[in-house]
Amino acid sequence: MTDAKPQPILRVIDIISLIVGTVVGAGIYKSPALVAGALSSPGLIMAVWIAGGVASIIGALCYVELATSYPSFGGEFHFIGRAFGNNVAFVYAWARSIVILPAAIALFAVTLGDYLTPVLPLGPHSPTVWAMLMIVLLSGLNALGVRPARNAQNVFALIEVGTVIAIVIAGLVGHGHTAPTLVSSPVGGGGLGFALIFVLLTYGGWNEAAYVSAEVADNRHGILRGVLYGLGTVTLLYLLINAAYLWGLGHAGVAHSTAPAADLFRLAFGTRSGTLLSAIVAFSCMKAISATVFFGARSNYAVGQDWHLFRWLGHWHPCGAPRRAILALSVLSLLLVLLAAYTPNGFESIVEFEAPVFWLFILATALSLFVLRARFGIAAGAFPVPLYPVLPAVFVLSSAGLLWSSIAYTGIGALVGVAFLLLGLIPLAIERYLTRPAPAATGGNDA
Repeated sequence: MTDAKPQPILRVIDIISLIVGTVVGAGIYKSPALVAGALSSPGLIMAVWIAGGVASIIGALCYVELATSYPSFGGEFHFIGRAFGNNVAFVYAWARSIVILPAAIALFAVTLGDYLTPVLPLGPHSPTVWAMLMIVLLSGLNALGVRPARNAQNVFALIEVGTVIAIVIAGLVGHGHTAPTLVSSPVGGGGLGFALIFVLLTYGGWNEAAYVSAEVADNRHGILRGVLYGLGTVTLLYLLINAAYLWGLGHAGVAHSTAPAADLFRLAFGTRSGTLLSAIVAFSCMKAISATVFFGARSNYAVGQDWHLFRWLGHWHPCGAPRRAILALSVLSLLLVLLAAYTPNGFESIVEFEAPVFWLFILATALSLFVLRARFGIAAGAFPVPLYPVLPAVFVLSSAGLLWSSIAYTGIGALVGVAFLLLGLIPLAIERYLTRPAPAATGGNDA
């Protein structure tokens, strides 16, 4: 039986739902406390979240040009490979499969466990049990095929919007119980660079649309509209959520909260409502896990298509899903959840583990746009990024700044992530050995 192939069946609404599902998840329910603790005023906090949305939209426009010029399930490592060669692409594919994707899923799953445990505890290790259980269940959903996963994601996205509305209402109601929030409050520290790490990582995930560019029914317009509408929705949701946190809890209240959404609901509506909100946030994290598995499995499928060493990943099941790639991704995510369970400050450690590797290759992708534009020009049918080369240059500089911040302002987790990246040189050497050209035949002298 021949291997089945992906089909271009994704619509604009599907791309929007997948982007909202991937981006809006664990980060917005955990990161605002860290950002508030690092900055000196509510105004600066809101400005940083606005800047994060603008920077993400600029980056997305660059990605749209690349995705419409070179549509591929390889996404970023396909662009990087065309610009800088297969060796660099291989190391990125390794880092994405081993560090970036499992860390993203683990972040969502750990947050889910933290929020769901007060609602329904599952023993002494309840957060970890919940995290692992949901990874298994949602990976199974994606393994059923693209249509069930797509339909579930669209429902998830609608519920996400309802969750944000509920948080905004709680902020308005809870405000009457707290001091005014539109003034500075002394809270910890960390600075702008530290805050930007968490803001931009919380916006992370929009780049995943590049990995379904070959499954979009209208490649040029579908990707552009899906990405822009999706990121516009995410930015609006983030601003509303942060405004509700600050208005309801106050600057210091947000900074010292481990679960600000749940605290806000408890303040506004009582203890039982906080429990309900915990369940809603956990559901939101389920959506994010499902979307990340959806995108991530496709990039792992592309890895199997392109490299001999990982050929077993490059199988597309007739049901419409890369089941082997889904299995590999879920196993790595489960292992990282277990590791986080035995690490102090597990959430922050996972962020530190992922951030420098993530921003290194976002920077490489941004640079690849300049290289490919200079080498090949604008491809027929592609959407050229506006104001070239200004907007791509802004994207490059912001990515470089975030790469520096993710190393300079974080702890040992960042070094572990870089170490895992460097380990990719070992399978690269094996891949090159396995695919080396056969030696030319030489004539022998039997005399």
